[in-house]
Parts: sequence; C-alpha cells; structure tokens
Amino acid sequence: MAEHKNTHLLPITVEDLTVAYRETPVLWDVDLEVPPATLMAIVGPNGAGKSTLIKTVIGLIEPSAGRVLVYGKTYHEQRHLVAYVPQRGSVDWDFPTNALDVVMMGRYGALGWVRRPGRAEREKAYNALKTVGMEHFADRQISQLSGGQQQRVFLARALAQEAQIYLMDEPFQGVDATTERAIVQVLQALRQEGKTVLVVHHDLETVPQYFDHVLLLNVRAVASGPVAQTFTPANLRRTYGSKAEMFFK
Repeated sequence: MAEHKNTHLLPITVEDLTVAYRETPVLWDVDLEVPPATLMAIVGPNGAGKSTLIKTVIGLIEPSAGRVLVYGKTYHEQRHLVAYVPQRGSVDWDFPTNALDVVMMGRYGALGWVRRPGRAEREKAYNALKTVGMEHFADRQISQLSGGQQQRVFLARALAQEAQIYLMDEPFQGVDATTERAIVQVLQALRQEGKTVLVVHHDLETVPQYFDHVLLLNVRAVASGPVAQTFTPANLRRTYGSKAEMFFK
C-alpha cells in the first residue's frame, strides 16, 4: 500500500479492504488506487467480489476491515461526487413512473428533498436523456421500455447527478449492440471530461477496446493498472486459472 501518496488527489483509494459474509471472505485485503480521468474495468470470475467492491465503495456494504476513501474522505462526506448505476436486474421496473421522472431522481441529491425540481432541473434531466439517445421516450413508462432502453435511462439518471465518479455494475449485461456502443461512447466522453468511471465488466474481449485501466479481481486484487501493462495472459491465468486459456484462442 502506497502510504506516501496524496489520497486527496485520487478519486478512489481502497486500503486493506476485507469483506466477509458469515465469516467467508468475499474480498480479502484489497488495495486499489484509481487515478483521475480513468475508465477502469473490474473483471474476474463469478463470485470474485466485483459487485461487492462497488457496493462497499458507496457504503451499501460494511467492510470487515480496511477502508475506502473518496478524494481522501469517507464516501458519506463525498457522496455528492459519486453516481451509481446498479445491475438492471436489481431494479423494480414495474414502478409506475416515466423515463424523465426516473432521470429527475438523479437531481434530488443536488436539490435536497425539500425543494421541488423546477424548469432548470427538468432541462438537465432531459439533456441527460438526450445524451443517451432516449429523449423521445421521456414520457414512456419504464415498464414499457426494452432492457437496453431501461439501461440507458439509468445511465441518464447518473449523468443528471453531475458527479465526478461513476460506478456501474454490469451496464452491458443483456443489452443490444446498439445500446452497448451508445453506452461506451458516453463513458469515454465522461473520461474525456476528466471524470472517473469504474465498470464491473464480464466480456474480456472488449476490455482493451473500451477501457484504459483494469482491475483483475478474484477475492484478492490480482493486478491493477493501465490495460496495456496489466491485461496480460499471465495475470488472466492468475485471475481465472485454467479457464483463462479460452480467452487466448
């Protein structure tokens, strides 16, 4: 662990993080430093702790040991700087609301719960929908949207928060190729704007194409850093074991 680094300059610092469910470690002694303006994939086999890591960063899961810092402070002190897109399967899509209202929910952190959103807030929400190509569906009930469209709406909700850090749990899962391309373009644009984006990702083939940094995780952090130096056959074997061979054919 790099004690000497100035954690206030790093969007996310994970130090000696251990998370256990019923005494079984899901994450074990994980260290991670995420540089600013980075688009980082978190990859690893099923049960590696990828979603757990994201949820621990945003305080949904309490660590057994270690800590997470967001620009050198706790998440709760910096939560206004962080936006989270959960797995689509964890959301109740039958909730009776339309796409624009879902995106408006991303503005409540900035407004507080007392102030009602006005025209300026609706405009920001609509522009977020426009960014993901969903402005024509603003009045559509979310239950009537396809899986890819629902995922874009949730991405728009995160964009409406105007955060510095975006955490996304498998945003490409179950979406069509057009949606995947649209999401990738938005994520790469965020990085160009100096934002930091962490994505739990399962398609190893697209890692070099989509991302500039990668964390290889299998309960422990196997390796992290720029894709060119870190996403190697040796590190993939250390992460996936014998299953890694299928990725080199």
